[in-house]
Amino acid sequence: MPETAQYVDPRRWKALIFIALAQLMVVLDATIVNIALPSAQADLGISDSNRQWVITAYALAFGGLLLFGGRIADLWGRKQTFIVGLLGFAAASAIGGAALNTGMLLGARALQGVFGALLAPSALSLLAVMFTDPKERAKAFGVFGAIAGGGGAVGLILGGVLTEYMDWRWTFFVNIPFAIIAVVGAVAVIREPVESRNSSRLDIPGVILATTGLVALVYGFTRAESDGWTAGLTVGLFIAAAVLLLAFVIVESRVKAPLLPLRVVADRNRGGVYASLALAIIGMFGLFLFLTYYMQIVKGYSPVKTGFAFLPMVAGMITGSTQIGARLMTRVPARRLMGPGFLVASVGMLLLTQIDLDTSYPTLILPGFLLLGLGMGTAFMPAMSLATHGVEPRDAGVASAMVNTSQQVGGAIGTALLNTIAASATTEYAKSHAAGATSRKALELQSMVHGYTSAIWWAVGILVLAAVIAITLVNAGQPENGGAVAGSGDGAAEDAIPVMAH
Repeated sequence: MPETAQYVDPRRWKALIFIALAQLMVVLDATIVNIALPSAQADLGISDSNRQWVITAYALAFGGLLLFGGRIADLWGRKQTFIVGLLGFAAASAIGGAALNTGMLLGARALQGVFGALLAPSALSLLAVMFTDPKERAKAFGVFGAIAGGGGAVGLILGGVLTEYMDWRWTFFVNIPFAIIAVVGAVAVIREPVESRNSSRLDIPGVILATTGLVALVYGFTRAESDGWTAGLTVGLFIAAAVLLLAFVIVESRVKAPLLPLRVVADRNRGGVYASLALAIIGMFGLFLFLTYYMQIVKGYSPVKTGFAFLPMVAGMITGSTQIGARLMTRVPARRLMGPGFLVASVGMLLLTQIDLDTSYPTLILPGFLLLGLGMGTAFMPAMSLATHGVEPRDAGVASAMVNTSQQVGGAIGTALLNTIAASATTEYAKSHAAGATSRKALELQSMVHGYTSAIWWAVGILVLAAVIAITLVNAGQPENGGAVAGSGDGAAEDAIPVMAH
C-alpha cells in the first residue's frame, strides 16, 4: 500500500465534523429549494416554462463539472479546494437569496453548482486520505454515508419550515452560516498529506469532453421530461452525449495525465459501486418527488408536516449506516451489505406501491419509509468507502468525484424517467376512467396516485437491479484476520487493501 496512506492525522475526528457539515449543506440544497420553488416563482414572477431551470441550472453545472472538480482537488490539494468551494457556495447562496429577478436567481443556482462541484469531491476525498485505519474509516464513512443518504429528506423539513414560517429566501441564506463554520473548522483542524497530491498537468481536452458530454446527458433527460423521449432536441442531445463521452474515453486512454484515469473505473469493484449507486439514486429521487406531492396534494399535508413525515426514513438511514454498515463492513465483504441493503430498500419501496387516496401513514407509509431508509443506509456506507478505497492517493479526488457524478446523473435520469412514466400512466388512467367518474376532483386525484404507483413499481425494479449488480460485480474478497486482502484493480488496488473496503 502507498506509504502516504499510513499517515494518521491526530485531528481527523474534529475534521470529520466540518467535512460532514459541508456535505450536509450540499445535500440539503438538492431538496430544500424544491419546497421553496412555488413561493420563489410567485415572488419573482418566474414563468412556468422557466421554473424548471431553477433546478436544472444547478444540476447541469454540478453534474457537468464534478470530474473537473475532483481533478482540481487532486491538483490544488483537497483542503484548499474544499475551502474555495465552501466560500464560493456561500457567496452564490447569498446572491440567490437576494435575487431580484429570474436571471439573477438562475445565475446564482448555476454558480452554486460550479462551487458544489469543487466542494463535494474534495470533502469525500479528504476522508479517503485522512482515515486509514479500517475500523476508524468504517465509522467515518458511516457518518458521511448517513448524511449523504438522509440529508435530502432533512432538506424537505428545513425547506418547509423556512418557507412556511419565514421566507423562501432563507432556503439560500441558511447555507451561509453552514459554510462559515465549516471554513473556520477546516482552517483550524484539517491537515492533508501533501504527498497525496497529483501535480500532473491538467487534461484540457478531457475536461471539455467530459463536461460537455455530461451536460448534454443531464440536459437530454431534462428535455425528455418536458418535450418527450422522441423529440428532435432530446434525441440530438443523447446522440451528442454518447459521441462526446465515447471521445472522452478514447482521449483518456491515450493522454499521459488523464482527467479520469481509466484505472479508477475499470476496476470491477469500483465500477460495480458506481453503477449500483446511480441506479439506487434513480429510485430514491423519484420517491422523494412523488411522495412529496402525494402527501401535500392527496393527503393535504403542509410543507412542514410533509418534511417531518420523511423523518423515519432519515432515522432508518442513520441506523443502517452507523449501526449495521459501520459495524459489519470490517467483517464481511461489501457485496453482502450492499446487495441485501438494496433488496431491503426495494421491499420498502414495494410497500409504497400500495398507496391510495385513503392510505394510513402509520400502517403503510411509515413501515415503507423505515425499510427503505434502513436498506439504503446499510448499502450506501460500504459503497462510498469501497468507491474511494484502493485507489492511489493522487486519484482520490477524481474517484470521489465519480461517486458524486454517478449520484447526480442518476438523480437527473431518475427525475426525468420516473416523471415521464408517472405522467403517461396518469393520463391513460384519466382517459380510461373518465366515463364512470362521479367526481372530477376524485378522478384527478386517483389518476395522480395511479401515476405515482406505476412509477414506484419501476423504482422497485431499479433497486433490485442495483442489488444484482452489487452482488455480481462487487467481488472483493473475504477479510482475513482483520487485516488486508488482495484487491483486483490497478495501481494501489493491486496492493494489500485494508479489510474495511470489502
